[in-house]
Amino acid sequence: MSYCRQEGKDRIIFATKEDHETPSSAELVADDPDDPYEEQGLILPNGDINWNCPCLGGMASGPCGEQFKSAFSCFHYSTEEIKGSDCVDQFRAMQECMQKYPDLYPQEDESDEKSSKDLEAASVEASATKEEKASS
Repeated sequence: MSYCRQEGKDRIIFATKEDHETPSSAELVADDPDDPYEEQGLILPNGDINWNCPCLGGMASGPCGEQFKSAFSCFHYSTEEIKGSDCVDQFRAMQECMQKYPDLYPQEDESDEKSSKDLEAASVEASATKEEKASS
């Protein structure tokens, strides 16, 4: 005979061999592909954006969530030759919002900016040197 016992928050169920000999009468319900709470990835089967996807890292919520949704939606549905080129205003609004919350949305460090400028300058110098040698 099976029985159940509670230990704190846990419930322990003991089943007998006889309990497992009888086939289960449980009915499984087929997954609904349009269920927004089902793990579907970034794009749902109907083509909509799954704002609950963990791959968005919570960007769709928070103080700039609406700006992010607007910019991302614009990019996703963009039909321009250069995808998203019609979304500059939405991305600018999102960036301006994010700059108001530097603790939540860290900006590129000044040291990172400086090193990228140094690399850019080095690349320009190398190109100029290469052109000088080629013209000699």
